[in-house]
Amino acid sequence: MNPWRLRLLSQLDTLGTVRAVARAANLSPSSVSQQLAVLEAETRTQLLERTGRRVRLTSAGLILARRSRDLLDHMSSVEAELRGFGEEPAGLVRLGAFQSAIHTLAVPAVRGLARDHPQLDVELVQLEPHESMPALRVGDVDLIITTTDFGELPLGPDLDLVPLATDPIVLVVPPGHPASGRGAVDLAALADEAWAFDMPQSYMADLALRLCRRSGFEPRVVCRFSNYMMTLEHVEAGLSIALLPGLAVGRTRYDIAIGELAAPVTRNITAAIRRGTPPHAALRTVLDALRDRGGDGADGR
Repeated sequence: MNPWRLRLLSQLDTLGTVRAVARAANLSPSSVSQQLAVLEAETRTQLLERTGRRVRLTSAGLILARRSRDLLDHMSSVEAELRGFGEEPAGLVRLGAFQSAIHTLAVPAVRGLARDHPQLDVELVQLEPHESMPALRVGDVDLIITTTDFGELPLGPDLDLVPLATDPIVLVVPPGHPASGRGAVDLAALADEAWAFDMPQSYMADLALRLCRRSGFEPRVVCRFSNYMMTLEHVEAGLSIALLPGLAVGRTRYDIAIGELAAPVTRNITAAIRRGTPPHAALRTVLDALRDRGGDGADGR
């Protein structure tokens, strides 16, 4: 059985549709279907069945897809152990991290690893929590930095967690804004403001909306950005205010004011790997570097 085809089958179980698998693998849907048909021939087993226009896994397909994750993890572990024979960590670790953790946690950790472990390669990918957890589950990354507070997509018992840091949610306003000099701010007093939000269904967009509604108002959202630098520029220009993670504004070059919330909110930042992933030297070393960075105080404030 070809490991690449097994990965496509595993992704179909997780993502649900051939089209979604094709997007994740940078293939056409017809190519994915062809490769899965070849896998059926290799196994001499019906793995797929059609229901209308959709394709779903048979019972045998489900079993193979879920066993494949263990097989692929084991193959990766053996490959890493052979490359890193001895105590020196070596090989590739794919690390997914959300935007505000990249420059405060991931990049400093990777910089130190490059200096201390030249045979270890870390591929860093920006993935927000709603993207990183599915990517980890299908094996697109080996390790993620995420938050345990993203209720819309729970981490689940299939993942092992390593706590890294806590991060406050802060109010960001233009210089001279009335809220900038009043100490802890009650969000209810900001009901008439123009707000900058993250993209729909992202962690920060869902959290900010929930906090505003809890304070008794529906926010007037005037812009949405997937990049915190764009949000900070918009706030600096006096066009909006925003709720952002402390990690995103800790050492900002923008002329803004940062305020604490009267009802403090923090998020728990954690590293996660798939449960049962063999803890080879390269992965352990990256995890240790992230823990050290988190323990040093990564809020940057």
